[in-house]
Amino acid sequence: MMKNIKTDLQENILVITINRPDKLNALNERVLTELESIIIENRDKLNIKCLIITGEGNKAFVAGADINEMSSFSSIDAIKYSNKGINLFNLIESYPKPVIAAVNGYALGGGLELALACHIRYISKNAILGLPEVSLGLIPGFGGTQRLRNIVGLGNAIEIITSANYIKAEDAEKLGLANKICDNTLEESIELCKKISKNSSIAIKNAIQSLVSGMNVNYYDSFSIENNLFSQLFETEDSKEGMQAFLDRRKPKFKD
Repeated sequence: MMKNIKTDLQENILVITINRPDKLNALNERVLTELESIIIENRDKLNIKCLIITGEGNKAFVAGADINEMSSFSSIDAIKYSNKGINLFNLIESYPKPVIAAVNGYALGGGLELALACHIRYISKNAILGLPEVSLGLIPGFGGTQRLRNIVGLGNAIEIITSANYIKAEDAEKLGLANKICDNTLEESIELCKKISKNSSIAIKNAIQSLVSGMNVNYYDSFSIENNLFSQLFETEDSKEGMQAFLDRRKPKFKD
């Protein structure tokens, strides 16, 4: 039974809510375990077109990792904990359907690392983002150094991490940390998911695979990944239906 995570399937959109509002939805080992279970369980379900990950309440998406839990870690404990977070966030990043972080309030430390692992970030006007670990004598441990650099560039990433500064919504959007500033992050995330769900699921899966896998190889090898995934789609019913619908000047009716 999940104690720290709530799920709500709204038609073909799965909303996952981290539910520790008394702790500002801070991540601990139990939360990571529950979230991993949900991600794996729903990875291949055809009725799910999008995931939305959010935090309970308006104060915080996830305010960070649970420092009370971490304060007693040995280096061996830290390695295990870091690996657990990295493996989970890699699962989210490689999820075959769009994953949206609906960021309400604070997204700090592990909370921002979680948001960075999501494909799209919609944030509230009162959102505060940051990776302030150096102020605790630490660094991000769930892949945050790598993902932040990939998204905002090396110089911006070094400034954000070494200054431990908090980033307001407007600045986050300018840096590319946020796709959009929203009046209501969850409602607007759901609206985006509804638009996405009208398109071909298998094409979306291949697009995400090409984009994510391409980050892990050199630039020219990434073209081979795209080439293979592009050509595979010509054997699918969705591609035949999509192109025929275009020629017929009608809306496509995709298989799934």
